[in-house]
Amino acid sequence: MKLKSILMLSAAGMVVLTGCSKKLNQFSADYFDVNPDPLEVVGQRVPATVTGHIPAKFFVKNAEVTVTPYLTFNGQEVASQSYRFQGEKVRGNNPVISYEQGGSVTIPVVFDYQPDMNKSELELAFNVVQGSKQYVLPRVKVANGVVATAALADAATVSAAIAPDAFQRIINEKYAADIRFLINQSTLRKSEIESDAVKNLNQEIVNASAAADRQIEEINISSYASPEGALDLNTRLAEGREKATSDYLRKQLTKDNITDFGELTAQFTAEDWEGFQKLVAASDIDDKELILNVLSRFKDPEEREQQIRNLSSIFDQLADQILPQLRKSRITASINIIGKSDDEIRQIYASNPKSLSVDEILYAATLTDNKAEQLDIYKTAASIYPNDYRTLNDLGVLQYATGDYSGAKSSFAAASRVNPSAAEPQMNLGLVALLNKDYRQANQKLGNAAGLDELGGALGTYYILTGDNAAAVKAFGNTKSNNAALAQILTKDYSKAKSTLAGISNPDATTYYLLAVLGARTNNDQMIATNLRQAIKLDKSMKQRAIDDLEFANFNISSIL
Repeated sequence: MKLKSILMLSAAGMVVLTGCSKKLNQFSADYFDVNPDPLEVVGQRVPATVTGHIPAKFFVKNAEVTVTPYLTFNGQEVASQSYRFQGEKVRGNNPVISYEQGGSVTIPVVFDYQPDMNKSELELAFNVVQGSKQYVLPRVKVANGVVATAALADAATVSAAIAPDAFQRIINEKYAADIRFLINQSTLRKSEIESDAVKNLNQEIVNASAAADRQIEEINISSYASPEGALDLNTRLAEGREKATSDYLRKQLTKDNITDFGELTAQFTAEDWEGFQKLVAASDIDDKELILNVLSRFKDPEEREQQIRNLSSIFDQLADQILPQLRKSRITASINIIGKSDDEIRQIYASNPKSLSVDEILYAATLTDNKAEQLDIYKTAASIYPNDYRTLNDLGVLQYATGDYSGAKSSFAAASRVNPSAAEPQMNLGLVALLNKDYRQANQKLGNAAGLDELGGALGTYYILTGDNAAAVKAFGNTKSNNAALAQILTKDYSKAKSTLAGISNPDATTYYLLAVLGARTNNDQMIATNLRQAIKLDKSMKQRAIDDLEFANFNISSIL
């Protein structure tokens, strides 16, 4: 009996030793899965999830383990947030791993991306506290490398938004005058043809005929009869008013020696119900809604008239206020103002730019593809017209396009101060913020530019850089750019990405590199070879990038490089 008790105590002591007292064995790489593997850049970060599967009889009961993920690359390392878990006998609030059954742990990992991380290793470091003892277990490598395709997004390639000039070579202006007639008459009255409105119209026609920069495109006569009375009578009245007005106008043109007046057109409307409805709607006549209701309910002209006449008290107001305004002929002169030719604008800019309007000088910048000349024009425009936000914004666009981002930011900010509600400088300040990785500021500024046609490219790039690739695809729409194609690659829409890259009008090294990535992702060796060669030809730095790029890890690209 005594011997049996001793043996039982000895066995219990062995259990205690096994479950609590012995040191923790080193972890095996086989215990851990990483998703994704290899790691991938998302926005400006490298996120992943490490899942540990701890086997039974492994995790001692009185151990507390702190796991720290490290990404090691190019002789340096960066750490992610540490994570703790513990055995069953430890007092604490960390996840517990059973000694008898083992268990699972989930370790979130995130690193700020650096280009050298493409060739890297993800390691887990283990610090153990066991009672009064502390010790370190060997590190375990759990993943290799980072796929950095998302890092190809580039805000510098997004075109800043031009605030366009409003220059028009031909501006059409219309001048009109009404000649009124008495009821049931089509005779021109002297008081009408000598009214100020008619005199002013005639003078505009004379001035346009004499001016070198004006051209009379057309003169039109529209004659009307009010809708009361029989249709055949109203037809004769409207037609007679048209003829009387045409005869008068032809005589006036002859008197003023005007022979080049484009086309003279004329037409008449027997019963002007449309004009009647507009005048009633704009009037303060009592029960006008009743009249409008009649017009909407009855489409036959005679029935309409009868229904309105039945409203005897209202009809008197119509006869007094509305119907006389419909007995008229309207003469309209369509006159084109001819602006300066391209050569004239160039010559004037060279000799006296201050004599150009702001729209003319902004238009002058579009007459050359030379960046230095455009920059000079926008600087001149900004100095002459500093209170027009477009001059400052467009100067910033040229500075941005030529890599002067500090100057561009100053110009965009100045444009925004001149016109805080203008969308173009807001979007452009958002682009500068993207370049500076100030995503909070970029979000605010791009939001202020909502509705701007050019916003899609900037907003799509913002979403890639902040890791929302699906939103990026939506924002880009049908934009044909490297960034748009990149968003489609990241969301695995390879067919659409290929179409987008094919539609880029001026492909560069990045365009071809993305096509090579598409070749790798669709297992097309020829596509990889052809496009990598072209990318490296245009940009030698693409060679080292391809060597380090895990997109090509499963392909032999040595002969291409």
